[in-house]
Amino acid sequence: MQLRHQNRLIYFQEQSECTRKYVIPYLEQILPILPNLRILEIGCGEGGNLQPFLEIGCLCVGVDIDVAQIEKAKQYLSDYSHDENLTLVARDIYEVSPDEIGTFDIIMLRDVIEHIPNQERFMHYLKSFMHSESIVFLGFPVWCNPFGGHQQICRNKWLAHIPWLHLLPNVLYKKVLLWGKEMPSTIRGLLEIKATGISLHRFEKILCTEQYYVLTHTHYLINPNYEIKFGLCPRIVPKWLRIPYLQDFYTTAMYYVLRKD
Repeated sequence: MQLRHQNRLIYFQEQSECTRKYVIPYLEQILPILPNLRILEIGCGEGGNLQPFLEIGCLCVGVDIDVAQIEKAKQYLSDYSHDENLTLVARDIYEVSPDEIGTFDIIMLRDVIEHIPNQERFMHYLKSFMHSESIVFLGFPVWCNPFGGHQQICRNKWLAHIPWLHLLPNVLYKKVLLWGKEMPSTIRGLLEIKATGISLHRFEKILCTEQYYVLTHTHYLINPNYEIKFGLCPRIVPKWLRIPYLQDFYTTAMYYVLRKD
């Protein structure tokens, strides 16, 4: 397990820096990020991705099902906690309605979609928070990439560094995690991630079914997150390596910007 998984302030700072350096410039290909834009982040965690938008003067709403993470967000974003620019909601997104929080210019989903059960239902529900010009940003690891199962959260240093470990059949995967003396909560969490992991093919099929239009998208061989975490420069998958299905095994991250079709 890496330090960032234990010290959530480090994770908050990494999120903030990556969003400031990579996500906002990526969005500005489509829409200038100006004060008073309305931003919704679903699965906001401790709020690191919202901080750069708040610095610009955007009106931000963060929703997360984890009450403890929302409390951390209030602490880390305390400079904005009494500001009308920031609203933090500790509830399941399906319990939050647009009548309550409105619609948004930008909806953020960074490292979230791969944790959500029934992504088809979710992407359909997401449209209720969009107006005709809204855009959605999604950044997520492709399931079959070397660490797409988030096994880096393991306390056992060997298991945390074995690529593609998560692709083992469920029964064998669980036995290996038990052999590594992982905590029951960690094993449960890793098996949940295995159940919700999403491939490029299935994600794009969902976009087609739910009639989303892809404004831009990028396949990353080296995830932009890795520069902040490991000092590795982001690299895009060359076009000649974008082989259907096979590319899932080496595409470490996808960035998408969507609009309702």
